[in-house]
Amino acid sequence: MSITRSCRGIGPNWYASVMGTAIVANAAHALPVGFPGRDAFAVAVWLLSLAALAAVAAARAAHLLRHRDVARAHLLDEPSTAVFYGCPPMALLAVGHGTLVIGPAVLGERAAVALDLALWSAGTLYSLAVAVVVPYLMISRHGGHPGASDPTRLLPVVAPLVAAALGPALVPHLPPGEARATMLYGCYALFGMSLLATLTLLPGVWTRLVRDRLAPITLTPTLFLVLGPLGQSTTAVNQLADAAGTAAPAHAAAMRAFAVLYGVPVLGFALLWLAVAGLANARALRGGMPFAMTWWAYTFPVGTCVTGAAALARRTGLTALTAVAAVLFLLLTVAWAVAASRTLRGVLSGRLLAPPAPAGVPLREAHAA
Repeated sequence: MSITRSCRGIGPNWYASVMGTAIVANAAHALPVGFPGRDAFAVAVWLLSLAALAAVAAARAAHLLRHRDVARAHLLDEPSTAVFYGCPPMALLAVGHGTLVIGPAVLGERAAVALDLALWSAGTLYSLAVAVVVPYLMISRHGGHPGASDPTRLLPVVAPLVAAALGPALVPHLPPGEARATMLYGCYALFGMSLLATLTLLPGVWTRLVRDRLAPITLTPTLFLVLGPLGQSTTAVNQLADAAGTAAPAHAAAMRAFAVLYGVPVLGFALLWLAVAGLANARALRGGMPFAMTWWAYTFPVGTCVTGAAALARRTGLTALTAVAAVLFLLLTVAWAVAASRTLRGVLSGRLLAPPAPAGVPLREAHAA
């Protein structure tokens, strides 16, 4: 298969593999308990995510240059593909955060901070553009269509929440005073806009799930996407509380209290949804669900629950929350190993690089392999 032909089938959903890899490294670093080789494992997976980001970005650049007609159709005429434009900014943000917290051992602190600042800035601006443009297209151009409210609809509006969760780590590296406060309150604004937009969409997603169920079967893993805003918002309020001590000391105590009062109930709901989604996916797997790129939904959303539970464990000192974080991390690493190995197999065989399906057939269905 020629390079030109192979890059024709590379849509924005491929950034999910970058997100899913980066979150494994970030979650390993965030764990409140250690295990033999944890630091080396985190560095290796972070480097892999960095390489994956470069590879996918290059493939997407070739796609956009050589197949502009396909790229335009994906955004304007294929709502089931347009929602995946939420993945590229989240990939930039996740890899950037790994660079900041893991990368100094390889790059040095100054280079790691500079690279994360660049990736966070680009990812945040990208996420804001996607959070505005894709919902606008849903309203003005895409209109009603079968499957209009499946969980993938959350992807564009969740992206700013990732920026809100990962931006506070940069606060100590900014000049004291207004720069730090601006970053803190800016991340709170990103948290609010993303969370409220998610709450606006969730009722439609739930109504569709109860009324119509998910079809085709390869969409079943997207049930895990609901975990994303739950785990990421829990991570965000705790990261913001950590940064408040130097950026907004007058409100630090209130922010720390809010981190617990918000995070614990939301994590509880996340565990409930994890059980529901897990049962639904176990049923689908028993029914012969084939591998598709949607399997990457098993990774990043669960990873955000790991980082959220880990942050709460540190804040409360509760062994139970430490255990939750550890168990979720085990699930995450297994899911990542399966998704990564199956993706590599699909790439080497060419099945995942096939040209996109004809108009009217969603890209996510065409990528079942």
